[in-house]
Amino acid sequence: MLARRSVLFALAAVPVAARATAVLAVDALPDARFVGFCQTVNDFEIASGRLALAKSTNELIRGYASRMVAEHTEAAQFLVKARAEAGVSYAPDPSSPPNTVAVIQRLNSLTGPEFDTAYANAQLAIQTQAHDQYGAYSQNGDNGALRRYAQRMVPKSVEYLEYARRIAAGH
Repeated sequence: MLARRSVLFALAAVPVAARATAVLAVDALPDARFVGFCQTVNDFEIASGRLALAKSTNELIRGYASRMVAEHTEAAQFLVKARAEAGVSYAPDPSSPPNTVAVIQRLNSLTGPEFDTAYANAQLAIQTQAHDQYGAYSQNGDNGALRRYAQRMVPKSVEYLEYARRIAAGH
């Protein structure tokens, strides 16, 4: 029985270990670019979430959107504090994450199932990038205050990414 539990535990740990390795495959951004990246993610999640709440009738999409608005509003407040403590200025990187302004404009032009599909795919893309960056910065970031922010966001990003995968697969 003990051997069986050991095997089951080892098998359960494989996906976790694989995910941890994937996180480290991305280099941590420099401090100011990390702040810009995080702010862009927070702003996008709030704006796209509000748009989804206004345009979608799909309960899965609406539930996800509602959570993203609330949680990224809170994350943005913590980022402001971490940025102030770190003494780092905001430096958005137009090449990363995906061009969120264009994505918001595209979402704004869509309705019905087309909106839901585009929203779900946009969430999957940005949550994948956010998860990777939070993981990389939490391990290798230069600034302690920003590293603590990233460490706070890593477990949340795992949840967000799993939820994004679900809405992309089953909206």
